[in-house]
Amino acid sequence: MENKSILLAEDDENLGNLLHQYLQGKGFSTSLAKNGKDAYSMFVEHKSGFDFIILDVMMPGMDGFTLAKEIREIDKKTPIIFLTAKAMQEDKLTGFSIGADDYITKPFSMEELIARIDAIGRRTSTIVKDINKSLQIGKLRYEPELSTLHLSVGPKKLTTKENHLLHLLIQNKNEILDRQATLRAIWGDDNYFNGRSMDVYIAKLRKLLKEDDKIEIMNIHGLGFKLIIK
Repeated sequence: MENKSILLAEDDENLGNLLHQYLQGKGFSTSLAKNGKDAYSMFVEHKSGFDFIILDVMMPGMDGFTLAKEIREIDKKTPIIFLTAKAMQEDKLTGFSIGADDYITKPFSMEELIARIDAIGRRTSTIVKDINKSLQIGKLRYEPELSTLHLSVGPKKLTTKENHLLHLLIQNKNEILDRQATLRAIWGDDNYFNGRSMDVYIAKLRKLLKEDDKIEIMNIHGLGFKLIIK
């Protein structure tokens, strides 16, 4: 499990620092956020994606459940583990309905947390998440790290927003990418004007991808977009 990255959100300063140091000592590259809003910012700014997300349920500003919902709108795959002081069955059901992979009730041992991470890692080992790799979209080759889409006429350098938007579409291929969540992740606000701007970028990506007639970005009315590769 070495060289894996973790987003850790915990508002208890002592516990957060302890977990951060422990996970770092176990070989994980760990980013610590002390509230939900900071954690969401770290999540969207970490372009290469995290391998695991550990969220305290009770946090100021944005609680863990709300944060997980925001994350799941644009990332269906990264494993999420909830930490909570509560042991109520209703909370666990809420967490799993959002898309949690595991749930640990405080107090817990550090060894237990590592065991849960290892177990999830084994279950999800077939999922490859490496932005540095060249990705194939139909007949087209895409390099996210270089913001480059390879077309028949040569490489096309994408703008930052084009690159982020295309990468989110690919990460959620054949699934609906929520419109409002995408706006908040890339533009920082889901207001009307940003929405119009995103529509322009979607049109630009469609124009680039039309080289392969088996690739389609569908509008899902009232919900968002879906990248279809036939």
